[in-house]
Parts: sequence; structure tokens; C-alpha cells
Amino acid sequence: MSASSRACWLACIVPFVLAACSSKSNDPPAPVWPAPKVDLRADNNRNGTVDLDDPTEDEGEDGWDGRHGAILLANIDDDQRACPTTGLTDVDLPSCNDAANDVVDGDDDLLDLARLKTAPWAEVPEGARGTLEISAAAAPFVRLFKKGPDGFVAIDPAIELLSSADVAAGVELAIEAKDVVRDKAVWDGFVDVTWRVVFDGTPGGRPAFEASDTVRMRVAPVLLQHHVSPAEKVFTTKILDAGSTAFRADLAKAVTAAKTPNGMEALDGVPDRDPWTQDFFETGYMSMPAPGGEQHVVRVAIRSSNIYRDSLKNPLRPAGKLVFTNLRGKDVAGLQQFDPRSNPDMDSLNSFGNTETIPPFEHAGKKWPLGRIIRGATPSFYPDRSFAALLAAQGVQDPVFVDTSWLFVSHLDETLSFVPAPKPTQRSFLLLANDARLAKKMLEDAKAAGQGGTKMFLGKYWLDEEGVESPAEVSIDDVLADPDVMAASAEAAAEVDAQIEVLARETGLTTDEIVPIPFLHSKIYGGSVAYQPGMVNALVLDATHLAAPDPHGPMIEGKDPFQTAVEAALAPHGVSVTWVEDWDGYHRNLGEVHCGSNVMRAIPTAKWWEAAR
Repeated sequence: MSASSRACWLACIVPFVLAACSSKSNDPPAPVWPAPKVDLRADNNRNGTVDLDDPTEDEGEDGWDGRHGAILLANIDDDQRACPTTGLTDVDLPSCNDAANDVVDGDDDLLDLARLKTAPWAEVPEGARGTLEISAAAAPFVRLFKKGPDGFVAIDPAIELLSSADVAAGVELAIEAKDVVRDKAVWDGFVDVTWRVVFDGTPGGRPAFEASDTVRMRVAPVLLQHHVSPAEKVFTTKILDAGSTAFRADLAKAVTAAKTPNGMEALDGVPDRDPWTQDFFETGYMSMPAPGGEQHVVRVAIRSSNIYRDSLKNPLRPAGKLVFTNLRGKDVAGLQQFDPRSNPDMDSLNSFGNTETIPPFEHAGKKWPLGRIIRGATPSFYPDRSFAALLAAQGVQDPVFVDTSWLFVSHLDETLSFVPAPKPTQRSFLLLANDARLAKKMLEDAKAAGQGGTKMFLGKYWLDEEGVESPAEVSIDDVLADPDVMAASAEAAAEVDAQIEVLARETGLTTDEIVPIPFLHSKIYGGSVAYQPGMVNALVLDATHLAAPDPHGPMIEGKDPFQTAVEAALAPHGVSVTWVEDWDGYHRNLGEVHCGSNVMRAIPTAKWWEAAR
């Protein structure tokens, strides 16, 4: 019984004791009644079980911090794959999940519920009654179940009374959250569950009492994954044109080389044949403690908040429906959050190529064992604010922001990426950063060596807005003499410097931890784009395998110096590169390998509850 329980009981019983003390000395002594045994337990010590005999389950149970406090999951997966996948609008698709009804849908669903128990109190007086209470702010977002002879049955704590027989025997409960935390101003994710036993007293017998015990729980946050975790499955969109087919073939080679456990899935039937697989969904997860020091995990597929239509019911990017129609299932939840009033001029920022995760690091006395989210945003140019509020509300991977407004597509992954560091120090990663200055110098060196007439982009074609092709082949001399390319590249170099400064300030990143990735920039409608295939826009498969776009640089003595430079920069860190043909399907459409792929990664061993803020 916690301190609050004892205080409640004492407040009720002390008046009777005082009354007894003030009575005449020849009165019979008042009986001494044992203290009520009102004890509610949850997995406060986070070992994956609820133990009525373990004192650590009781210590500080009415608080929550990095050392103790119980956890529950948002039960928004679809363990039996019972949710419809057709005929539903964007608004309706998320409404079906395992928490949408008040039934435990089988054993798999039960695993997603956190347990609580009340301690048996065999000596409870006849007529006592028990109640369960949920804190007011949390009540709309959680559901309680009570175990009976036929399994767990939903109860309404506001009206459910438990009998003295229930109090005597003890009850087992289960709890689910019906949603994730979306806005801390609405709900902060904490749930106080109170077990209260009330006795009205009997004439000449035991006096009335009321005793209670409270445990605090927190709903698991949605966590985004980072590149230090190896890929378990790769996704891309199945499009049958020649460029996309070549892209998938090379990407499959990279996946095979990395021995990615679940291989690659080419998503068929993607609405609008949307090729930007990175952009229309993001992968994450939620977890709570499981026995044996493990984590019980529900993966989360998150739909992008891109607004594509002026429609109340179907406003979102159509391809994102795959979150619910293809990916949601057993231990995989679907999630979306958007504001239909978001500024359409900033909509590209809502694509997930503009949302990455800085891998784990320690800096300025703070540890970030699950890393931090990083997004492109400025005070005047920003993604959907309701989705930003959802990310911030998770409270584990506090976001970092860099300026991507100078880029035409405005995505973070156009200029920065991360690979695992072979010998982590305070940072588990190396930064891959676009270096347009280096690209220019490489071409100048080639020109000085007599290679100015050597052509880049051999056999490649640009594609204009009308679908008309034009030769892309260009000499080194002509590239260096192009004032637009040189100006755009100089601007890009300065802007990337500013992005790196932010990362250095927030993570402690040093110059030795930056791997320069050389490619030039050009401009389209005033925004910067990769002129050469942007090799930083690559898919990190694991600590030693990277799939990057073929740069199609000048062939000098049988080698592409841009491929050679990147391979040489990564080799000391144990990273090998598979070059992926992406020119026709992606590069000339303003994207690269990372833009055209997505990945589910291994779940980190670090436990979020040890780092929660």
C-alpha cells in the first residue's frame, strides 16, 4: 500500500480512535481494526510482469521517470487483419484498428495490452466495494478490461463497482490506449489509475473507511528509426517503365549484397504510380517492456501529411493509403495526422524525405540513445504544424531543424545523410554531406590534367515538362563555364555549411566525422537541385552497405572519378557502395535512390523509457 493509501486510511480512522480515547475509562476498549489492504500494481519496475510480492513494483508507483513507471501501448494495429482496405476515405481509413472496439481480439491483441493487478484482501469486510478511476485528462484515450471466467471484458470505471468478493480475491486488469499522443495540450500521455475501496461501516462494528492506491502509466511514444539500425526490409514502388525497372534491379543487388533479412518488396498498385516511396510513408515503432528484458514492439507506418486534393474526405496524397491497405496488420499500426488548412506552398516539406533521424549521440551532458529527429524548417517555411506537434509530443527524439528552403524540392535528404561510425565515440554516426566545392575542384583538376573535353552524362537525356528528351552529355569545360551551375553550386556549398553548423551545435559533430559527397547544383524555378546525381541521397542498408545513385561522371582512364572519390572516402569506415542506375526514373525527375525507396529497420536495443523526457 502506497503512502497515499495509508494517508487516506488514517484520515478516515483517526476520528474513531480519538473518540475511543476520550470515552470513560470503564468502557470496553475499542477494537483495533487492521489497516485496509488496498494495493494496485502495474509493471512499475519494467521487467515485463506484474508481481504482487516484489516491493520494486510499489516504489514510486504514483510517479513516472527514467527509473520506474508503468507503460501502455496505443493499440492501433490490426492483429487479425480484419480492417477493410477498400471503399474508405482518407478520414475513415485510420478509424479501424484493434482499439476501435471494446473487445480483446484474440491472444495477439491481448499481448498489446498492459496488465494491472489488485492485491487480494481476504479479510475485507462484507459490503465493501471497489472502484477504479482513470485520471480525467486520460479517460477519453484509454480503455480498461477486467479478467473474468471468459477472458478480459471491457469495463467503464465511471459506473463499474467491484464487489467485496472481487476485493477479497483480487482482480486482474488490462489497459490499452486508444490513440497515440498527438498534442500535449490535449493529452500528455500519462494515465493515473486509482484503485479505491470504500466501506460504509456497520453499527457497533467496524467504522467506515475509504482507502486508495494510484499507479501512474505512460503511453509509449512513436519513435522514428535511424540509420545505425540495419535494414530488415526494403520497399520501392513497382513501375514498369525501363528506367524504374533498371532502378529496382540495381537496388535488389544492393539488398542482396547486404543480406537484408526480408529482402525487397516492390509495392504493386501504388495509387498514381507514385515513385517517391520515401516520401509518402515513414516507418517507426512503439514498445513496452516484455519478460526477460525484451521489448514488445508494435511497428508504426506513418502516412505523409501531403495535401493533394481540395477535398474534405480525401485530401491526402493517394499513395499514402498503403500505410493502411498494405502495411497495417499484426503488430503494425497505421497512423496519420494532418491539418487540411496547411499552406500548399509549403506542402513538399511534409514529404518524409524531409524527415530523418540523427542516430544516437551524447553531447553537452545529454544522452540521446535513440537519436533526434531532424527536419527542414524555418520560422517562415515549415511543415504541417499539427504533425510537427505530434512528433514533438513523443518526448524522446526532440527535433532539430535546418534550412532547406533554398532547395527546389526542399527535402533534407537532398544534402545530408548518416552512416554508422565503425568506432563510435560520443556519436554513433558519420555525416554524409553534399560538397559542391569538392565537385568543382575535381572537375578543375581533371581539366588541368587535359581532360576538359571529356564528357559527363554519356548516353543520358534530360526530360522537360512536356516529356521531350534532350541530350544531357556535356564536357567538363562546358560545365565549368556554365555560370548558372557554378552560381548554384556556390550557393549550395554555403547553405550546406549552415546545415552542418546546426548539426555541430546540436550534436558536437567534428570535421573528422564528416564524409564529403561531391556533386554540383543547378537551379529550376529559383530553387536548387542536384545537377549531377546527388550521391548523398542514398539508402543505408547496414554498417557496411550503401546503395547510391550512379553519378555518371566523366570516364577518365576507365574510371568515374566521382564514384572513386566516394568509394575512397567511405572505405576507411568499412562502407562499400553499390551503384544504382536512377537517372531516367529518378534523377531527371528531381530525386535519387533514397527518394525512391523506404525501409523497415531492426528495433534498437536501447529502451526509450530510460531516455524519456
